[in-house]
Amino acid sequence: MKWAWRIGRVAGIDIRVHVTFLALLAWIAWISYATTGTAAGAIDGVILVCLVFGIIVLHELGHALTARRFGIRTRDITLLPIGGVASLERMPEDPRHELLVALAGPAVNVVLASLLAVVALGLGEPLVPGALDQSVSMVVRLMWINVILALFNLLPAFPMDGGRALRAVLALRLSDLRATQIAAGLGQAMAVAFGIIGLFGNPLLVFIALFLWMGASGEARVAEAKFVAHGVPVAAAMVRDFEAVSPRAPVLMPLRRVIETFQHDFPVVDDGRVVGMLSREALLQALAAHGPEVSVAEVMRSEPKIVHPSDNLDDALMRVMQDGEPMSVVDSQGRLVGMLTGQSVTGFLTARQVLRKRAERGQRLPGGRMELPVARILEQSATTRVGAPR
Repeated sequence: MKWAWRIGRVAGIDIRVHVTFLALLAWIAWISYATTGTAAGAIDGVILVCLVFGIIVLHELGHALTARRFGIRTRDITLLPIGGVASLERMPEDPRHELLVALAGPAVNVVLASLLAVVALGLGEPLVPGALDQSVSMVVRLMWINVILALFNLLPAFPMDGGRALRAVLALRLSDLRATQIAAGLGQAMAVAFGIIGLFGNPLLVFIALFLWMGASGEARVAEAKFVAHGVPVAAAMVRDFEAVSPRAPVLMPLRRVIETFQHDFPVVDDGRVVGMLSREALLQALAAHGPEVSVAEVMRSEPKIVHPSDNLDDALMRVMQDGEPMSVVDSQGRLVGMLTGQSVTGFLTARQVLRKRAERGQRLPGGRMELPVARILEQSATTRVGAPR
């Protein structure tokens, strides 16, 4: 994620903090100072927020480490003002595994709340409700914060953990698409309810409503895309007309292609093998910082993402959507045969979905001719032209 800095590493997972989190700390300090009138009050508020986000890291680690048991890696955990995001490579295919991953986060909060309650009682502290009340001890406040986090995350609405758990339970009986549509619909309904209540009361609920609505809508779109892409090979959606560049070429060479065409990313090929990827952004930054003669090798991304023509598009789709970076398509001999980009996947899926719906309605072409099968229509011009590295 852009504008996120790495602050540590736990269990092999990078912990990052987004720049907007610093704005949150400043806002909390100001609010706490305005409320208490003392610097100590402002410091107390900042410490509480940092402890809460420490709890959120543990919550996200619950998801990440449970997913690891099922062979799913987590790239990083990023702290945002709205909470934490664990970037799993993918969600488990088995609904039972997805259920365990979804519930692992709230389970961490339940365990922490229980431990903090024991500590508070051992210190003789009454378990008085008051997560934000500075007159209540920090241990008790953290206990109630864990209770709130567990209950909030268990709301049966996407993108909350409870929504994912609901989807997993429904997927035991229904298709993944239908299960996601039901859970997403419930999430959108809950978002509308929160928004209406927030307009007449707490403005924070309006913000939560927007978060729920966008998250639920996004999950529904991803599920629809995976459904349309299921059983389709990567070769059907890859870009076949593009230029590759040599790592020894100056960055000025691909600049003309950027100007004249819509190609923004260039596979870097050396001796017939893909060795990197040059993005439009890296190219322009290199021109500004080093001039037109700097070599591609100095500014390319040296760990290219590779996929094969026969791989399932629905699997590759998630990698492209999550990273936002193109992938080089290579054949069994390691030769570059195409590129898979977010734009090419979106275009293919849109066309495929439109044609499928027309076929389901039994529509005919002018003159009464039946439409060709979707695959034949989309593959009629499937010839590859890869510009030689220069």
